Amino acid sequence: MILTQPRLNIQPRLNIQPRLNKVRNGLFALSGTVLALGLASCEPQATPPQAGAPAAQGGGQTITLNGAGASFPAPLYQRWFAEYNRLNPNIQISYQSVGSGAGVQQYLARTVDFGATDAPLTAEERQQFQAQNNAEPIQIPLTGGSVVMAYNLEGIDNLRLSREAYCGIVEGRITTWNDPQIAQANPGVTLPNLPVNFVHRSDGSGTTFIFTNHIDAACPNWTAGAGRAIDWPVGSGAKGNEGITTQVQQSQGAIGYVEAAYATENNLNVASLQNRAGQYIEPTPESAAQALEGQTIPADLALLVPDPTDAEAYPIVGLTWLLLYNQYDDAAKANALREFVNWALNEGDQFATELGYIPLEGEVAQRVQSVVQQQLAAR
Repeated sequence: MILTQPRLNIQPRLNIQPRLNKVRNGLFALSGTVLALGLASCEPQATPPQAGAPAAQGGGQTITLNGAGASFPAPLYQRWFAEYNRLNPNIQISYQSVGSGAGVQQYLARTVDFGATDAPLTAEERQQFQAQNNAEPIQIPLTGGSVVMAYNLEGIDNLRLSREAYCGIVEGRITTWNDPQIAQANPGVTLPNLPVNFVHRSDGSGTTFIFTNHIDAACPNWTAGAGRAIDWPVGSGAKGNEGITTQVQQSQGAIGYVEAAYATENNLNVASLQNRAGQYIEPTPESAAQALEGQTIPADLALLVPDPTDAEAYPIVGLTWLLLYNQYDDAAKANALREFVNWALNEGDQFATELGYIPLEGEVAQRVQSVVQQQLAAR
């Protein structure tokens, strides 16, 4: 296939009941609750301005914000920042898609105004932040999405990969596309006698963190573990979701893991994957939301769902977090970040849906806004 395109309960559980309808322009509109959160503390085409969209308070001065981190949400962040600048010309937000590992490093070093990561801060990273700032880091989810296996096989648009097959690919046991483990799930499809070229990330990556957490849970023979960076047993490396996308596009027989929006934007074929319940699931916002349904989220928001049990859930799904400081020397920057988060969770969810991400809605979005309002301050 070619990929197209919360209510806050007293208990900290996720309650996701998405309703997905295909609209005339071929995009998806996602509604319903996405995440329930217990937290004690902590161009593409422009569209007309939204009535009532919050404007950052800057008194007319130009406010420049610089961020860096995960490539997983980069398409959405770039779209959000462009749209927000159009509504607020004095607020300029730049974002470097350098990977979660580099983004966390820059955040801890305070060389950026905000960071972004698809892998929650580790205990060591939180301790480092606390020692440097005498405060807890602000780590808030803004969206979620699927990690897809994009491939390049001429004439094959609807590939299905069983768990045995995709485990075999990443472990190096399956080396040709006409291997019986792949053929078994694709009856009637003529698979080529072509080498499998598995492409993985070469940089520290939250997408790798999400992907390898699933592989570690789903593949009994996997020994490389899980993390932002691992020693891969097979394959070639590329930097960023952008790099994997390019390699898959340019090489027949290539397959690699990328955030779903990269496959959408570049018209890459993506495989339907067999989930834990044995069903072959296409990556859609709805199937991604099913993976989060009913999950319990910890107080630090470090929610991981490495191998969802829901029969309708796509198996490789994760959240992505914005990293903010508790204090900013420039009050205008702190105000601008607060207002941007408010806008992203209210007016910006349409762009998340359009690009295939999972928007945070309802009471949980209000809770995230409240945390930012209360925790983020200016010196």
